[in-house]
Amino acid sequence: MTRAPVSLATDAIGWVWTVRTPETPFPPTRRTAGDVMVHCGVAVAGLCFVAFVAGFLAFVGTVARQERTPEGRTDGIVALTGGAQRIGDAIDLLAAGYGRRLLITGVNERTSREEIARLNPTQRELISCCVDLDYRARNTIGNAIETRRWMRTHHFSTVAVVTSNYHMPRTLIELDHALQESERIVPHPVVTEAFDADSWWRSPPAARLLASEYVKFLVSWVRTRFEADPERSRAAILIGRRKPVKMVAEPLMRGID
Repeated sequence: MTRAPVSLATDAIGWVWTVRTPETPFPPTRRTAGDVMVHCGVAVAGLCFVAFVAGFLAFVGTVARQERTPEGRTDGIVALTGGAQRIGDAIDLLAAGYGRRLLITGVNERTSREEIARLNPTQRELISCCVDLDYRARNTIGNAIETRRWMRTHHFSTVAVVTSNYHMPRTLIELDHALQESERIVPHPVVTEAFDADSWWRSPPAARLLASEYVKFLVSWVRTRFEADPERSRAAILIGRRKPVKMVAEPLMRGID
């Protein structure tokens, strides 16, 4: 014998029991517009998270694991400051004849040519004749602007770019945006033992570095889709690393240092 479901109800007198038969089921629950919006929001957030993680893993996969000698020679070499071995590797490339001149961009105001020569004593003469120092660039966007100015001053059409392997993807975006299609870029990523791209998940500092660089890469990619010239970019100024930042590269007021 099956017992009919029982529900509790009230009337004007007090509590009463009512019997609900299978023919009169409980009314269906109605979803409000707010519930639908919440479910859609959760679904969209989930998809965005999956896309972000997939993009991050793809980004990590593009990071160079070992250094490679550039194929052929270029007109010039550009080294971006900010990471270990970048300047040393760039000077070695210049000494090996892979470029006619070297631009070190984003140099600290307190760093002189003599200081660089002291750190590279065997290349003192080469540094004196064929190395240009840029003190104007404030960040990667400024590095790209100064590279463009330097290449056009010397009428260079090809340049080898030296920067850290994790920094190279964003650097190439900024350089592609600043330079014309006729100007060719040859990447030379610097790989150090302190940063292992193959086991980044085992090192919290390495994971944070890659995550930060990936976010900056996405911002650069989006920004360069909407602006015509980095020298007139308001967004570039807002994300500058120095406070307060009025420009990402100083106006070209004088010749190359």
